Amino acid sequence: MARAIRKAVFPVAGLGTRFLPATKAMPKEMLTVVDRPVIQHVVDEAREAGIEHFIFVTGRNKSVIEDHFDRQVELEETLRRRGKTEELAILEADLPQPGQTSFTRQQEPLGLGHAVWCARHLIGDEPFALLLPDVLMRGPRGCLIEMVEAYQTLGGNLIAVEEVAPADAHQYGIVKLDGTAGTDRIVGMVEKPAQGTAPSNLMITGRYILQPAILDILSSQGAGAGGEIQLTDAMLTLLKEQDFFAVRYRGQSIDCGSKIGFLSANVAFALDRPDLRSDLLAALREILAREA
Repeated sequence: MARAIRKAVFPVAGLGTRFLPATKAMPKEMLTVVDRPVIQHVVDEAREAGIEHFIFVTGRNKSVIEDHFDRQVELEETLRRRGKTEELAILEADLPQPGQTSFTRQQEPLGLGHAVWCARHLIGDEPFALLLPDVLMRGPRGCLIEMVEAYQTLGGNLIAVEEVAPADAHQYGIVKLDGTAGTDRIVGMVEKPAQGTAPSNLMITGRYILQPAILDILSSQGAGAGGEIQLTDAMLTLLKEQDFFAVRYRGQSIDCGSKIGFLSANVAFALDRPDLRSDLLAALREILAREA
């Protein structure tokens, strides 16, 4: 029986240069989609999947993320005095339990693989989830809970994938499947293949369940593309020894690392809110009418 997935890693050390000047003093992970920081949305997804230990790989000027997942005693007391029970309940619901969060530093921007390796002592000898905080998952259920359920049957290593138009496959990391009917076993991965050469139209979305053996590979792996330690290179090495499976998420991934993706996420997640949907649709219609 597959070991339970108790830990999740969130690499949040990136500089967020595509959102300057907004990210000059604020981490990009704390930019809000509707009324919740991007990182909160991702942590919510992990919590829904039963994650018990949230591991953040941070960098300089990221202390506000740690503060966000801590108590704000003065704020809570003020809300209490003012009778703001609804707002206080929201804060209480979002707060991890004592000991559930850990923070470690990636002191240099040496790539995603290096960020994962920086969390090795916190991960230990356990399978773990990896969630890229730039990507939000929109659907009736979170992506990670679907992956955890698949993992209980399949074991091994899992990668969430989503179909893209074949003409756009060269913009993404793409998996290659073994082609056997009824299975989604991965036999290869290609990062941004040359146009027309992609082995499938299934893009890697930024959600993984990985076995701890990946950490040993990362400890001795050299730099790859861009002079960084690439997670994909380590996964390709591990693929020679362990099974990898694709999990097709029954929803939509939205890349908040781009400005258009971030704006799209705000619109999409606001439309999912019954308290906002009607007013937002009216506002969008008015804007579009003026632009026509």
